[in-house]
Amino acid sequence: MSSSSNQETREHTDVVESIVPLMPIVLPIGGAILIFLLAFIAVFMA
Repeated sequence: MSSSSNQETREHTDVVESIVPLMPIVLPIGGAILIFLLAFIAVFMA
């Protein structure tokens, strides 16, 4: 029994661990989108 549950935990990948290698790509893109939206709101409100 213990070996079957151990295999299930090995095969299960954590969502956070799968995203971490993409952080150098995701963070600058997210930051650029955020800055663009804030600039658009500032121009629209002016």
